[in-house]
Amino acid sequence: MKYNEISHFSHPQHILKFEYTEVPFKCDGCKEVGIGSHYRCSFCDFDLHMHCAIHSLSIYHPFYTKCSFQFFYRPPGDTPRYCNACEKDINGFVYHCKSCGFDLHPCCAKLPMVLDDGEVNLYLHRKVRAVCHRCGRKGRSWSYRSGCKKYNLHVACVREMLMENWHELYFGHGKDSTRKLETRIPSLKNTLQTPHKRSKGKVKKCCEMAVLALQFVISAVLGDPTALIAGVIGSLMSRA
Repeated sequence: MKYNEISHFSHPQHILKFEYTEVPFKCDGCKEVGIGSHYRCSFCDFDLHMHCAIHSLSIYHPFYTKCSFQFFYRPPGDTPRYCNACEKDINGFVYHCKSCGFDLHPCCAKLPMVLDDGEVNLYLHRKVRAVCHRCGRKGRSWSYRSGCKKYNLHVACVREMLMENWHELYFGHGKDSTRKLETRIPSLKNTLQTPHKRSKGKVKKCCEMAVLALQFVISAVLGDPTALIAGVIGSLMSRA
């Protein structure tokens, strides 16, 4: 559900207005990177992911059928906590299961079980046996895997790529922002592991499909899976 304006307990002094941006921002709720649809206070430079701004008091997740996750505006307890989906630290808003001790970033908790653009279907899995196209390893975090089972991306790997490029993305404001996006985002494409012993045409096709898969997953992890950021991330990543 989308509202043009909302009030939020984390920023009571001003109304937050719905905005859409192709410039990455840092969410002041969960402290993670975001892009696309969000709520913002322009007076205070305060931003919230959609899932952080309009959250549930409690949720259930199909990967943890015995868990009930409660919303916390900060990590409970004094022990450092990490997200069971992307394996990154919890520094702000979180869904926490008291009985199991599991934690999920709000955007990770709301990751779509299926990403579908009509050509590529990516299914979210808690664990997969296939290697990740980015790190070349098995296991680790939740993964998106294509329906044909040829393409697999760890949610944790996508998080790592975003953090590696965070400063160039976030601080690339003004007239130089497009240039910095152009120089950094294609490097994500170059980190993908490509299959060997294939014809040149098949390898090219595999790379194109893997990059498209990465585009979908990045959009979902950034908190706006419906906006595939085709005008920025998609076009830049597809450039050779």
